[in-house]
Amino acid sequence: MKKITVIGAGRSSSSLIQYLLDHSVENDYHVVVADQSLETAQKKINNHPNGKALQFSLDQTELRKQLVQESDVVISMLPAFLHIELAKDCVALGKHLVTASYISAEMKALNEEVVTKGLVFMNECGLDPGIDHMSAMKVLNEIREKGGNPVHFESFCGGLVAPESDNNVWNYKFSWNPRNVVVAGQGGAAKFLQQGTYKYIPYQRVFKRTEFLEVDGYGRFEAYANRDSLSYRDAYGLQKAHTIYRGTMRRVGYSRAWNMLVQLGVTDDTYTIEDSEHMTYREFINSFLYYHATDSVEVKFRLTLNIEQDDTVWDKFVELDLFNDQKMVGLKNATPAQILEKILSEKWQLQPEDKDMIVMYHKFGYTMPGNEETQQIDSTMVCIGDDSEHTAMAKTVGLPVAIVALQILNEKITTPGVQMPIKKEVYEPVLKELETFGIIFNEKEVPYDGGV
Repeated sequence: MKKITVIGAGRSSSSLIQYLLDHSVENDYHVVVADQSLETAQKKINNHPNGKALQFSLDQTELRKQLVQESDVVISMLPAFLHIELAKDCVALGKHLVTASYISAEMKALNEEVVTKGLVFMNECGLDPGIDHMSAMKVLNEIREKGGNPVHFESFCGGLVAPESDNNVWNYKFSWNPRNVVVAGQGGAAKFLQQGTYKYIPYQRVFKRTEFLEVDGYGRFEAYANRDSLSYRDAYGLQKAHTIYRGTMRRVGYSRAWNMLVQLGVTDDTYTIEDSEHMTYREFINSFLYYHATDSVEVKFRLTLNIEQDDTVWDKFVELDLFNDQKMVGLKNATPAQILEKILSEKWQLQPEDKDMIVMYHKFGYTMPGNEETQQIDSTMVCIGDDSEHTAMAKTVGLPVAIVALQILNEKITTPGVQMPIKKEVYEPVLKELETFGIIFNEKEVPYDGGV
């Protein structure tokens, strides 16, 4: 019996593991789930006869190599920086590898040896990156097949709260790693290509420059620029495109309020706060404001961020309980970002019956031979989760990983190398299978809007 081993059983792995178990009997394979928490792994296996749960830590070198040796395909759902140790074992022991993470320089350096050994190391096959690659390449290749020339590409994705569970004034709840939300946009300027001109947006202005998007049946959204849109130019064959832009979607109003937190300084992750453990939330906020003998923290906050008396953005900060003089930070030597993450986690956690929502939106501008007028195709996808455990995020991250792993196991995906899912042999069957789970892209011709 063949074996697929999943390393890491976190929140994005529920749909992945369920899919693998559901298909294990008909495809005659066994599923091993290894995690630091045996209880978590056992819960994901749920006593399935073709599943096995193991307690495992990456530093258990011998056990790690044994797990890889006994596998046909290894799926790493570990944090991205931990993939490389597993990857080296997979190369040495001749095993295929699947991850949902961006291809790192260390991973890319393994390509020659991976190709020589005839192995498939498929990365970037979750949601974003992942489904975005596959759905974009499908349309881009269809445009090229009919003789068109893609000249404009925009891509947006957002992990949000479903309308039926949207009950806070930020219109947002966490469906993935909260830390990634807090530090979003940091680490360098956002860069993209707009009508043939390179554009750069420094972190302190990212959330001030947004684009509005309408999604049929779900209303209006806004999007802010991702850090590096240009890295997709070569991968997607867009060397002749004049516009390449990728962004993150939120409900309208989120970015303006978030920008105020950025300007205040509470998203900073580069230094620690003195005596943070014994601070109240109110003291934390006050530490970023000017001193005044009589002005309250609320007044100083409003004046610092130019919030007028009748400005509804104020409701967002009140809702976060930022000015509470009883709640304690309770984190020792914490950065501002870590403290903010704690505060937000209390307010933005999905409740057991809450549903999340994934929205993806692509814009393709192209010209046809003999016609210089740009035409446009819009492609949108909305996926709603079932509850706080079986989330849309878990579906859209985990299912494509599972489908790819099974395709590799059954020798349907055979092209060797360290790669992302941009070849037709990968994206066609994956997108077709995802449709059976309600992850469907709706494509339509629209008038060219010129973009960002």
